Amino acid sequence: MGAQKFSDPWSILVIALTFGLFALALFVNGFTHDVLLEAGVFLVSVKLILMAKKNSEGEARIEMRLGEIKEMLARAEVSPKINP
Repeated sequence: MGAQKFSDPWSILVIALTFGLFALALFVNGFTHDVLLEAGVFLVSVKLILMAKKNSEGEARIEMRLGEIKEMLARAEVSPKINP
């Protein structure tokens, strides 16, 4: 397997936008109890993006494995084994 990108551009954009809004909320609201809520929203966004990336990587592995199985079945149909 080759080197994989960390994430797609849209995910990076969502993380950056969420972090920017998080920083803006800190300066507008100050460091009050709302900071925990804002941090939670930021972490949930990042977690969802990371889970989506992991799912897409798993899907790619499954598709690759299914392709290998399909090739093995095609070879088995072309050259059937002769039983003595």
